[in-house]
Amino acid sequence: MSVQPEVRDWLEHVHVPYTVLAHPPAFTAQEEAEVTHVSGRDWAKTVVCFADGEPILAVLPAPLVINVEKIRTLIGAKRIRLANEAEMARLYPDCEVGAAPPLGPLYKQRVFVDRRLAQESEIVFNAGTHTDAIRMSYQAFADVAHPVVGEFGDLPKSASSDRDGEALWI
Repeated sequence: MSVQPEVRDWLEHVHVPYTVLAHPPAFTAQEEAEVTHVSGRDWAKTVVCFADGEPILAVLPAPLVINVEKIRTLIGAKRIRLANEAEMARLYPDCEVGAAPPLGPLYKQRVFVDRRLAQESEIVFNAGTHTDAIRMSYQAFADVAHPVVGEFGDLPKSASSDRDGEALWI
């Protein structure tokens, strides 16, 4: 496989430099980071949510989990929930389910990025498939995605007592 045509065409249209990384099939952000030999800090995990009925993209480093209350507050929404697979298939018909890139303007959706990902020089994310990824500078991503940056990612509860894991996010 390769970058989905709609994703590739949009990236070419907005003139953003990027490279494509082909990789063995992987289905979680942590697995994708591992098979592409990318630090989990640099792998941009896209979480599709509905905030007051509007689809939005929450983007955070692979090792983190979304704190729904923190992102709800950041957005200023009354209600927020995660999208289900059927909704993702409908919202991103050009992508494999669970492999949508965090390119909100392509899908006419707002993008929210956890501050820790915004501190990275480069990010890597799904290219619309479970076998291809896109690498670009964070600044290039920010220039085209226009994200709102805030803090809404947490270490998973199983890692919250791991002092080495916490040291990664100081």
